[in-house]
Amino acid sequence: MTASLRVGNGFDVHRFGDDPSRPLVIGGVTHDGPGLVGNSDADVVAHAVAEALLGAAGLGDLGSHFPDDDATWAGADSLLLLAEVVRMVAAEGWAVVNVDCSVVAERPKLAPRRAEMQDRLSAVVGAPVTVKGRRAETLGAIGRGEGVACFATALLEAVR
Repeated sequence: MTASLRVGNGFDVHRFGDDPSRPLVIGGVTHDGPGLVGNSDADVVAHAVAEALLGAAGLGDLGSHFPDDDATWAGADSLLLLAEVVRMVAAEGWAVVNVDCSVVAERPKLAPRRAEMQDRLSAVVGAPVTVKGRRAETLGAIGRGEGVACFATALLEAVR
């Protein structure tokens, strides 16, 4: 018996960098502040969404498809990586039902740009993507404002 629904969980975390010219990209939107360190644009939300989709479809993880030591992906727009993951998931016979994200960060404030992030992510994924902001309340590296983390859950349904 083959399941008609599959759930996947994704997680990503990046620290803030020191390069003032590097943009801070979260949820496909550029925010004020120092950028996150990573091989691509380090968009933690796009990465967590991609991880959740790959997990639900049983397609491994983001690093196996886009290795962080591969110069091909240096500075890559994570929404383009996410679009490729969506294509891979569809090729396996799955459609995205929805994705829900919890971003853990002391900064930047996400609420003013939430609708824009959700719209950009939903357009790439082809299904509703929700983004919620959470604070770590001074606990750990994220609570000290050293970086940003995101948890994502994706629901897929079989289309064939």
